[in-house]
Amino acid sequence: MKERKRAAVKPTKKVIPIQWDATFFFERAVRSLDRYHYDKALKYFRRAVEYEPDNPVNHCNMAGILSEIGNYEESNSVLRMIVEELDATMTECYFYMANNFANMEMYEAAEEALVKYLEEDGEGQFLEEAEEMLELLHFELERPTKLAFIKARAGFHEHDQARALLEEGKFVEAVRMLENIVENNPEFLAARNNLALAYYYMGMFERAMATIGEVLEIESGNLHALCNLAIFYQHAENEAELRPLIDQLRKTVPFHQEHVFKLATTMGILGDHETAYRHFVRLMKDGELRHDPCLFHYTAVAACNTGKLAEAERLWQQAAKLDPGSNVPGYYLEQLERISQGGDPAPTSYHYHLPFEEQFKLWEKSSDTLPDHLKRDPLVRSSFFWALRHGDRHTKLQVIQALGLIADTEVIDALRDFIMEPQEDDYLKRIAIFVLRSIGVHDSLHAVLEGRDTVIEHSRMPSRLPVWEDKWQAVLEAALARMNKHYDLVQQHDLLTLWIEFLSRMYPDVPKIGKVEGWAAALEYLTAKMHRRAISYHEVSRRYDISIATVSKCAKKMDEVCGIKEKMKKIFPSLSEHTEE
Repeated sequence: MKERKRAAVKPTKKVIPIQWDATFFFERAVRSLDRYHYDKALKYFRRAVEYEPDNPVNHCNMAGILSEIGNYEESNSVLRMIVEELDATMTECYFYMANNFANMEMYEAAEEALVKYLEEDGEGQFLEEAEEMLELLHFELERPTKLAFIKARAGFHEHDQARALLEEGKFVEAVRMLENIVENNPEFLAARNNLALAYYYMGMFERAMATIGEVLEIESGNLHALCNLAIFYQHAENEAELRPLIDQLRKTVPFHQEHVFKLATTMGILGDHETAYRHFVRLMKDGELRHDPCLFHYTAVAACNTGKLAEAERLWQQAAKLDPGSNVPGYYLEQLERISQGGDPAPTSYHYHLPFEEQFKLWEKSSDTLPDHLKRDPLVRSSFFWALRHGDRHTKLQVIQALGLIADTEVIDALRDFIMEPQEDDYLKRIAIFVLRSIGVHDSLHAVLEGRDTVIEHSRMPSRLPVWEDKWQAVLEAALARMNKHYDLVQQHDLLTLWIEFLSRMYPDVPKIGKVEGWAAALEYLTAKMHRRAISYHEVSRRYDISIATVSKCAKKMDEVCGIKEKMKKIFPSLSEHTEE
């Protein structure tokens, strides 16, 4: 039997199919890059783009190779297409474009792209490199770069602006900005600390305490927060909490200049002048601060309060040399002479300006307007805002008048809030409304008067009269125009109140207003008498260009209706029966 032959089986070839996709070409491109074969890498990246045209990373890689081989224009075209058509969130493309423009010595375009990157990129991947390029562009362009803010440092630029607002005493604006920063960046503790201070300056003590508490929850050893908390405890006269905190601060020895200064001023304010002096002396050894008159003043105050009078004198003399235009060192040198003779106690204010009372003495002597430096002084402003919330009735009345002299947006916001407070005195709120109108607030005002929400339109006075005639307004304006420089805001408001009372009592049988000036002169005459100011019918008739008889007639009619003389007799029993000349 023949053996059957088996046919040979041909071995099968193992064929591994090549997957021609974007990943394949990407890997080949990377391999070529590692070998510095840029031409091949570019070819492979182009193929990757062909396979995945909607993938922005492939385009970005291709742009990077184009830049490496010096084809900056085409690289920027690709980068621009990425952010305009594929993925606007790839903000790093602007940084790459800025580099390309800089390599082409197109510095204006480089600046535009770099600013775009810094303002739109929130991750900050190339933040340090971008800031170095900013310095280069500043040098090449010979001017500061046009950068508004850096998004990767969310809130840092805005925080600097808010700090500047605080230093200018613009607390309402600062609070708005700081609240927004904290909302967007809860871990930004410096912003929280400054927000607490802003609340404190505005008299919002509970909110200030709560904000400091939030900082210390996040970072229990935050020195700025601990210092602020100590000041707040002192204000609240909370000795039980203040004593251990002072002991803790006394043992603290900060390293950074900013922290040393914060601790020194805090300890001085708290009355631990020895500790304050020790830290100020540390700062004096810093060469950068040797020419700062403020530091010499702070150290002098601490020296004075620790009995080092000769040292204090030397320091204030040095401050006077460094700042010859300031009257602060001279004032304290005069005080030092009285202290040496055992007359006055040592000064306790560490702020580099004249004490609040001294500034107001100068103001009262100089003119009827607040000097600009007082209007801008954050301590003066914070004192006003604090007193508006926490002062007694007389203090609040004075503050409302002073705020009328400052007359900026912060004042308007503060007075608007004040007239909405249900617990505040209605008379004070009416004064505040009058101040708002007198400083140019002509829109509707919302107020709580007599326990009710009230809207006071520009065309109406705060009264219960159902109408307000043009002639009545003309009388008021004629009187106020002539009284403006001679009567304070309270007296002007009392004139307004008298006029409204007269019209309200007479309505609807209000006398026909013939000569506006006659009623206006009578109003001024009676207002002056109510405030015991020397005045005569002859004087007002001359200033209003009206006859004495007309003034007298109008004044007697108002007195008859409002009982002004009788009211004055009750207030001033010794007042003479004759109220005119």
